[in-house]
Amino acid sequence: MMTSTPRRHVLATLIAAALAPAAFAQATPYPAKPVTFIVPFAAGTATDQLARALGQSITADTKQTVVVDNKAGASGMLAAQAAARAAPDGYTVLITTNTTHAANEHLYKKLPYDAVKDFAAVTGLGKGGQVLVVPANSPYKSVAELLEFARKNPGKLSFGSGSSSSRVAGELLQQMSGTQILHVPYKSNTLAITDLMGGQINLMVTDTSTGVPQIKAGKVRALGVSTTKRLPMLPDVPTIDEAGVKGYDMGYWFAAYVPAGTPAPVVQRLGELLAAGLKTAPLKAFFDTSGGEPFPTTPQQLAKFQAEETQKWGRVIKAAGIEPE
Repeated sequence: MMTSTPRRHVLATLIAAALAPAAFAQATPYPAKPVTFIVPFAAGTATDQLARALGQSITADTKQTVVVDNKAGASGMLAAQAAARAAPDGYTVLITTNTTHAANEHLYKKLPYDAVKDFAAVTGLGKGGQVLVVPANSPYKSVAELLEFARKNPGKLSFGSGSSSSRVAGELLQQMSGTQILHVPYKSNTLAITDLMGGQINLMVTDTSTGVPQIKAGKVRALGVSTTKRLPMLPDVPTIDEAGVKGYDMGYWFAAYVPAGTPAPVVQRLGELLAAGLKTAPLKAFFDTSGGEPFPTTPQQLAKFQAEETQKWGRVIKAAGIEPE
Protein backbone atom coordinates (compact mmCIF):
# COMPACT_ATOMS: atom_id res chain seq x y z
CA MET A 1 0.00 0.00 0.00
CA MET A 2 2.87 2.38 0.77
CA THR A 3 4.28 2.14 -2.75
CA SER A 4 1.02 3.00 -4.51
CA THR A 5 1.08 6.67 -3.51
CA PRO A 6 4.43 7.47 -5.19
CA ARG A 7 3.27 5.57 -8.24
CA ARG A 8 0.13 7.67 -8.34
CA HIS A 9 2.25 10.80 -8.16
CA VAL A 10 4.49 9.60 -11.00
CA LEU A 11 1.47 8.66 -13.11
CA ALA A 12 -0.17 12.02 -12.46
CA THR A 13 3.04 13.81 -13.42
CA LEU A 14 3.32 11.85 -16.68
CA ILE A 15 -0.31 12.56 -17.59
CA ALA A 16 0.13 16.25 -16.85
CA ALA A 17 3.26 16.38 -18.98
CA ALA A 18 1.47 14.67 -21.85
CA LEU A 19 -1.48 17.03 -21.68
CA ALA A 20 0.58 20.19 -21.31
CA PRO A 21 1.32 20.73 -25.03
CA ALA A 22 -2.37 20.31 -25.92
CA ALA A 23 -3.41 22.70 -23.19
CA PHE A 24 -0.78 25.19 -24.31
CA ALA A 25 -1.91 24.89 -27.92
CA GLN A 26 -5.51 25.60 -26.92
CA ALA A 27 -4.45 28.58 -24.87
CA THR A 28 -2.32 30.06 -27.65
CA PRO A 29 -4.35 32.40 -29.84
CA TYR A 30 -4.50 31.49 -33.53
CA PRO A 31 -2.66 32.56 -35.58
CA ALA A 32 0.48 33.05 -33.53
CA LYS A 33 2.88 32.94 -36.48
CA PRO A 34 2.80 33.44 -40.29
CA VAL A 35 0.24 31.45 -42.29
CA THR A 36 0.84 29.95 -45.73
CA PHE A 37 -1.89 29.88 -48.36
CA ILE A 38 -1.16 27.25 -51.02
CA VAL A 39 -2.81 28.09 -54.34
CA PRO A 40 -3.05 25.47 -57.13
CA PHE A 41 -2.81 28.02 -59.94
CA ALA A 42 -0.38 30.65 -61.18
CA ALA A 43 -0.02 34.20 -59.90
CA GLY A 44 -2.60 36.50 -61.43
CA THR A 45 -5.33 33.88 -61.76
CA ALA A 46 -8.69 34.43 -60.07
CA THR A 47 -7.84 31.96 -57.28
CA ASP A 48 -4.56 33.74 -56.66
CA GLN A 49 -6.23 37.15 -56.55
CA LEU A 50 -8.78 35.84 -54.07
CA ALA A 51 -6.09 34.28 -51.86
CA ARG A 52 -4.00 37.44 -51.77
CA ALA A 53 -6.95 39.65 -50.87
CA LEU A 54 -7.97 37.25 -48.08
CA GLY A 55 -4.39 37.11 -46.86
CA GLN A 56 -4.27 40.89 -46.58
CA SER A 57 -7.49 40.84 -44.58
CA ILE A 58 -6.15 38.25 -42.13
CA THR A 59 -2.92 40.22 -41.73
CA ALA A 60 -4.92 43.37 -40.96
CA ASP A 61 -7.00 41.47 -38.37
CA THR A 62 -4.24 39.48 -36.67
CA LYS A 63 -0.96 41.28 -37.53
CA GLN A 64 0.38 37.94 -38.79
CA THR A 65 1.89 37.63 -42.26
CA VAL A 66 0.14 35.46 -44.84
CA VAL A 67 2.41 34.02 -47.52
CA VAL A 68 0.82 32.93 -50.82
CA ASP A 69 2.60 29.91 -52.31
CA ASN A 70 1.59 29.28 -55.94
CA LYS A 71 2.07 25.61 -56.82
CA ALA A 72 0.66 25.56 -60.33
CA GLY A 73 0.57 22.50 -62.53
CA ALA A 74 -0.90 19.01 -62.88
CA SER A 75 -4.47 20.30 -62.63
CA GLY A 76 -3.93 21.42 -59.04
CA MET A 77 -2.60 18.09 -57.86
CA LEU A 78 0.82 19.42 -56.83
CA ALA A 79 -0.74 21.99 -54.52
CA ALA A 80 -3.33 19.63 -53.07
CA GLN A 81 -0.69 17.01 -52.33
CA ALA A 82 1.57 19.58 -50.62
CA ALA A 83 -1.30 20.87 -48.49
CA ALA A 84 -2.43 17.35 -47.54
CA ARG A 85 1.07 16.50 -46.30
CA ALA A 86 1.50 19.67 -44.23
CA ALA A 87 1.31 19.75 -40.44
CA PRO A 88 -2.34 19.81 -39.25
CA ASP A 89 -1.97 22.99 -37.24
CA GLY A 90 -3.84 25.58 -39.29
CA TYR A 91 -0.72 27.27 -40.63
CA THR A 92 -0.99 25.72 -44.10
CA VAL A 93 -4.26 26.45 -45.89
CA LEU A 94 -5.30 25.29 -49.35
CA ILE A 95 -7.23 28.00 -51.22
CA THR A 96 -8.65 25.99 -54.08
CA THR A 97 -11.54 25.31 -56.45
CA ASN A 98 -13.82 22.58 -57.74
CA THR A 99 -10.90 21.40 -59.90
CA THR A 100 -9.05 19.72 -57.03
CA HIS A 101 -12.06 18.92 -54.86
CA ALA A 102 -14.78 17.81 -57.28
CA ALA A 103 -13.47 17.19 -60.80
CA ASN A 104 -10.04 15.60 -60.52
CA GLU A 105 -11.14 12.31 -59.00
CA HIS A 106 -13.23 11.70 -62.12
CA LEU A 107 -10.62 12.94 -64.59
CA TYR A 108 -7.58 11.01 -63.32
CA LYS A 109 -7.14 7.33 -62.53
CA LYS A 110 -4.90 8.00 -59.57
CA LEU A 111 -4.54 11.09 -57.41
CA PRO A 112 -1.70 11.80 -54.94
CA TYR A 113 -4.30 12.97 -52.41
CA ASP A 114 -7.82 12.15 -51.24
CA ALA A 115 -10.09 15.19 -51.51
CA VAL A 116 -12.16 14.04 -48.52
CA LYS A 117 -9.96 11.96 -46.20
CA ASP A 118 -6.84 14.15 -46.43
CA PHE A 119 -8.56 17.46 -45.67
CA ALA A 120 -10.76 19.24 -43.17
CA ALA A 121 -13.25 21.60 -44.79
CA VAL A 122 -13.05 25.17 -43.47
CA THR A 123 -15.41 27.37 -45.48
CA GLY A 124 -16.67 28.11 -48.93
CA LEU A 125 -15.25 31.35 -50.29
CA GLY A 126 -16.99 32.21 -53.52
CA LYS A 127 -19.09 31.07 -56.45
CA GLY A 128 -18.93 32.28 -60.01
CA GLY A 129 -20.47 31.79 -63.39
CA GLN A 130 -19.10 31.13 -66.83
CA VAL A 131 -20.21 32.58 -70.12
CA LEU A 132 -20.98 30.95 -73.47
CA VAL A 133 -19.24 32.95 -76.19
CA VAL A 134 -18.89 32.80 -79.96
CA PRO A 135 -16.73 34.88 -82.35
CA ALA A 136 -17.93 38.45 -82.92
CA ASN A 137 -18.71 37.62 -86.57
CA SER A 138 -20.53 34.37 -85.76
CA PRO A 139 -23.91 33.92 -87.49
CA TYR A 140 -25.44 32.78 -84.17
CA LYS A 141 -27.13 35.55 -82.22
CA SER A 142 -28.67 33.39 -79.51
CA VAL A 143 -28.29 30.07 -77.70
CA ALA A 144 -31.38 28.80 -79.53
CA GLU A 145 -29.89 29.56 -82.97
CA LEU A 146 -26.60 27.94 -82.04
CA LEU A 147 -28.19 24.77 -80.71
CA GLU A 148 -30.63 24.51 -83.62
CA PHE A 149 -27.70 24.39 -86.04
CA ALA A 150 -25.83 21.95 -83.79
CA ARG A 151 -28.80 19.56 -83.68
CA LYS A 152 -29.17 19.58 -87.46
CA ASN A 153 -25.42 19.24 -88.03
CA PRO A 154 -23.92 16.81 -85.48
CA GLY A 155 -20.16 17.25 -85.09
CA LYS A 156 -19.96 20.28 -87.38
CA LEU A 157 -19.41 22.78 -84.56
CA SER A 158 -16.42 22.74 -82.20
CA PHE A 159 -15.95 24.04 -78.67
CA GLY A 160 -12.66 24.76 -76.93
CA SER A 161 -11.77 24.51 -73.26
CA GLY A 162 -8.68 25.15 -71.18
CA SER A 163 -9.93 24.12 -67.73
CA SER A 164 -12.01 21.37 -66.18
CA SER A 165 -14.82 23.85 -65.47
CA SER A 166 -14.87 24.97 -69.09
CA ARG A 167 -14.70 21.41 -70.45
CA VAL A 168 -17.46 20.01 -68.25
CA ALA A 169 -19.68 23.04 -68.92
CA GLY A 170 -19.41 22.34 -72.65
CA GLU A 171 -20.11 18.66 -72.16
CA LEU A 172 -23.16 19.38 -70.00
CA LEU A 173 -24.49 21.76 -72.66
CA GLN A 174 -24.36 18.97 -75.22
CA GLN A 175 -25.98 16.44 -72.91
CA MET A 176 -28.86 18.69 -71.92
CA SER A 177 -29.50 20.03 -75.43
CA GLY A 178 -29.16 16.76 -77.30
CA THR A 179 -26.31 17.96 -79.52
CA GLN A 180 -22.92 16.68 -80.63
CA ILE A 181 -20.17 19.29 -80.64
CA LEU A 182 -16.51 18.47 -81.20
CA HIS A 183 -14.25 19.21 -78.23
CA VAL A 184 -10.85 20.86 -78.79
CA PRO A 185 -8.61 20.87 -75.69
CA TYR A 186 -6.29 23.77 -74.77
CA LYS A 187 -3.78 24.29 -71.99
CA SER A 188 -5.64 27.40 -70.80
CA ASN A 189 -8.85 29.29 -71.48
CA THR A 190 -6.86 32.28 -72.69
CA LEU A 191 -5.37 30.18 -75.49
CA ALA A 192 -8.80 28.81 -76.36
CA ILE A 193 -10.44 32.23 -76.58
CA THR A 194 -7.61 33.46 -78.80
CA ASP A 195 -8.42 30.69 -81.27
CA LEU A 196 -12.13 31.46 -80.87
CA MET A 197 -11.52 35.07 -81.89
CA GLY A 198 -9.48 33.79 -84.84
CA GLY A 199 -12.27 31.48 -85.98
CA GLN A 200 -10.45 28.19 -85.34
CA ILE A 201 -13.27 27.02 -83.03
CA ASN A 202 -16.96 27.97 -82.96
CA LEU A 203 -17.76 28.41 -79.28
CA MET A 204 -16.60 27.96 -75.71
CA VAL A 205 -17.90 28.28 -72.17
CA THR A 206 -15.27 30.25 -70.29
CA ASP A 207 -14.73 31.90 -66.94
CA THR A 208 -15.78 35.52 -66.74
CA SER A 209 -12.23 36.71 -66.02
CA THR A 210 -11.22 35.46 -69.47
CA GLY A 211 -14.43 36.14 -71.34
CA VAL A 212 -15.75 39.50 -70.13
CA PRO A 213 -12.79 41.66 -71.29
CA GLN A 214 -13.15 40.23 -74.81
CA ILE A 215 -16.92 40.69 -74.69
CA LYS A 216 -16.49 44.34 -73.65
CA ALA A 217 -13.93 44.83 -76.42
CA GLY A 218 -16.36 43.48 -79.00
CA LYS A 219 -14.08 40.59 -79.97
CA VAL A 220 -16.52 37.85 -78.94
CA ARG A 221 -20.28 37.72 -78.51
CA ALA A 222 -21.90 36.48 -75.31
CA LEU A 223 -24.92 34.23 -75.81
CA GLY A 224 -25.62 33.00 -72.28
CA VAL A 225 -24.26 32.61 -68.76
CA SER A 226 -23.89 29.25 -67.05
CA THR A 227 -25.51 30.06 -63.70
CA THR A 228 -29.23 30.08 -62.91
CA LYS A 229 -29.31 33.84 -62.44
CA ARG A 230 -27.89 36.61 -64.60
CA LEU A 231 -24.51 38.09 -63.81
CA PRO A 232 -24.51 41.73 -62.63
CA MET A 233 -21.59 42.48 -64.95
CA LEU A 234 -23.54 41.12 -67.96
CA PRO A 235 -27.13 42.09 -67.12
CA ASP A 236 -28.37 41.86 -70.71
CA VAL A 237 -27.04 38.33 -71.28
CA PRO A 238 -29.65 35.65 -70.48
CA THR A 239 -28.84 32.51 -68.56
CA ILE A 240 -28.53 29.35 -70.64
CA ASP A 241 -31.47 28.08 -68.59
CA GLU A 242 -33.54 31.12 -69.67
CA ALA A 243 -32.44 30.59 -73.24
CA GLY A 244 -34.12 27.21 -73.37
CA VAL A 245 -31.80 24.62 -71.79
CA LYS A 246 -33.90 24.24 -68.66
CA GLY A 247 -32.01 23.36 -65.49
CA TYR A 248 -28.58 24.14 -66.93
CA ASP A 249 -26.22 25.23 -64.16
CA MET A 250 -22.46 24.81 -64.24
CA GLY A 251 -20.42 27.39 -62.41
CA TYR A 252 -17.20 27.25 -60.43
CA TRP A 253 -16.43 27.70 -56.75
CA PHE A 254 -13.62 28.55 -54.37
CA ALA A 255 -13.12 27.06 -50.90
CA ALA A 256 -10.57 26.74 -48.10
CA TYR A 257 -9.26 23.47 -46.66
CA VAL A 258 -6.64 22.48 -44.10
CA PRO A 259 -4.94 19.11 -43.51
CA ALA A 260 -7.08 16.45 -41.83
CA GLY A 261 -6.60 16.41 -38.09
CA THR A 262 -6.37 20.17 -37.66
CA PRO A 263 -7.94 21.03 -34.27
CA ALA A 264 -11.58 22.10 -34.49
CA PRO A 265 -11.03 25.41 -32.63
CA VAL A 266 -8.35 26.36 -35.18
CA VAL A 267 -10.65 25.44 -38.08
CA GLN A 268 -13.40 27.54 -36.53
CA ARG A 269 -11.15 30.56 -35.98
CA LEU A 270 -9.72 30.34 -39.49
CA GLY A 271 -13.24 30.14 -40.90
CA GLU A 272 -14.22 33.26 -38.97
CA LEU A 273 -11.20 35.17 -40.27
CA LEU A 274 -11.89 34.14 -43.86
CA ALA A 275 -15.59 34.97 -43.59
CA ALA A 276 -14.70 38.41 -42.24
CA GLY A 277 -12.33 38.90 -45.17
CA LEU A 278 -15.12 38.19 -47.64
CA LYS A 279 -16.90 41.32 -46.38
CA THR A 280 -14.00 43.71 -47.01
CA ALA A 281 -13.79 46.25 -49.84
CA PRO A 282 -10.99 44.44 -51.76
CA LEU A 283 -13.04 41.24 -51.80
CA LYS A 284 -16.16 43.10 -52.90
CA ALA A 285 -14.13 44.57 -55.76
CA PHE A 286 -12.82 41.10 -56.63
CA PHE A 287 -16.30 39.62 -56.91
CA ASP A 288 -17.65 42.66 -58.78
CA THR A 289 -14.95 42.39 -61.43
CA SER A 290 -14.97 38.58 -61.68
CA GLY A 291 -18.73 38.16 -61.79
CA GLY A 292 -18.85 36.02 -58.67
CA GLU A 293 -20.31 36.27 -55.21
CA PRO A 294 -19.16 35.43 -51.67
CA PHE A 295 -19.96 31.93 -50.48
CA PRO A 296 -19.22 31.62 -46.74
CA THR A 297 -20.23 28.32 -45.13
CA THR A 298 -19.71 26.23 -42.03
CA PRO A 299 -17.29 23.29 -42.38
CA GLN A 300 -20.29 20.93 -42.39
CA GLN A 301 -22.03 22.89 -45.15
CA LEU A 302 -18.90 22.92 -47.28
CA ALA A 303 -18.39 19.17 -46.85
CA LYS A 304 -21.99 18.51 -47.93
CA PHE A 305 -21.73 20.91 -50.88
CA GLN A 306 -18.45 19.32 -51.98
CA ALA A 307 -20.02 15.85 -51.91
CA GLU A 308 -22.96 17.02 -54.03
CA GLU A 309 -20.68 18.77 -56.52
CA THR A 310 -18.40 15.74 -56.79
CA GLN A 311 -21.37 13.55 -57.68
CA LYS A 312 -22.62 16.12 -60.20
CA TRP A 313 -19.27 16.42 -61.93
CA GLY A 314 -18.91 12.66 -61.95
CA ARG A 315 -22.26 12.20 -63.69
CA VAL A 316 -21.43 14.72 -66.42
CA ILE A 317 -17.93 13.37 -67.01
CA LYS A 318 -19.14 9.76 -67.17
CA ALA A 319 -22.01 10.62 -69.50
CA ALA A 320 -19.56 12.47 -71.76
CA GLY A 321 -17.47 9.34 -72.07
CA ILE A 322 -14.36 11.13 -70.81
CA GLU A 323 -11.80 8.47 -69.90
CA PRO A 324 -9.70 9.20 -66.78
CA GLU A 325 -6.07 9.91 -67.64
